[in-house]
Amino acid sequence: SELGDIGETIAAKIIEAAKEMAEIGGFITAEELAERRKSIGYITTGSTDVDELLGGGVETQAIIEVFGEFGSGKSQLAHQLCVNVQLPLEKKGLDAGAIFIDTENTFRPQRIIQMAQGLELDSSEVMKKIRVARAFNSSHQILLAEKSEELLRQGGIKLLVIDSLTSSFRAEYIGRGTLAERQQLLNKHLRKLHELADLYDVAVFVTNQVSARPDAFFGDPNKPIGGHVLGHSATLRIYLRKSKKGQRIARLVDSPNLPEGEAIFVVTEEGIVDK
Repeated sequence: SELGDIGETIAAKIIEAAKEMAEIGGFITAEELAERRKSIGYITTGSTDVDELLGGGVETQAIIEVFGEFGSGKSQLAHQLCVNVQLPLEKKGLDAGAIFIDTENTFRPQRIIQMAQGLELDSSEVMKKIRVARAFNSSHQILLAEKSEELLRQGGIKLLVIDSLTSSFRAEYIGRGTLAERQQLLNKHLRKLHELADLYDVAVFVTNQVSARPDAFFGDPNKPIGGHVLGHSATLRIYLRKSKKGQRIARLVDSPNLPEGEAIFVVTEEGIVDK
């Protein structure tokens, strides 16, 4: 048989590798977990109020989903985090770089330059620390997320952005007949993102669109795309909406350890600031 052709040494190596893989998802004590959570880093959003809402900022070892209508500030926040992650620890950054997977051609270098200048950072140095890849369909997006592991393994990166997480899936899988397949693929993609967040201590920040619920008589008629799969996968879910005088409202709608609440921020030419 083919298996019989594998030498004992190779077989032993395979078993050893499998054991190591098992260790990744093995049991640890609650005390060890508490110790591990102490290493979580926080990236400032630029707004003190939003940072407070999130328990200190956008955290590593987690998937943070931000959803809202077009123009609500999702991509602005994604750009801002790519700059802010590079700030030193004393300025609420992580002194590290970012990866930006762009599915809707939203990444704008000029916006990064404006935000870097707003923080009095060297914009060309900031640009060098952001790796950008354009994803052309859902399969390409999944592949890029997997390939990003090579960069994460080298260290020096603490933020992985996907803007937007669901647009390609939504465009390719149309109609109820394809829903199960779409959700299965999205689930696989999210499992990989969780693994990257945990293994490499990075913040995974994903943007998402909303769809209108015409049957909603009370409350907000908008709900995020992605259904229960995404709802159960994101560690934190933030709903962004426009308010008066160019203000934006961030609402924390789901978190394992933080209360629901709202914070107001403003998007200026120099970036995200308090109102």
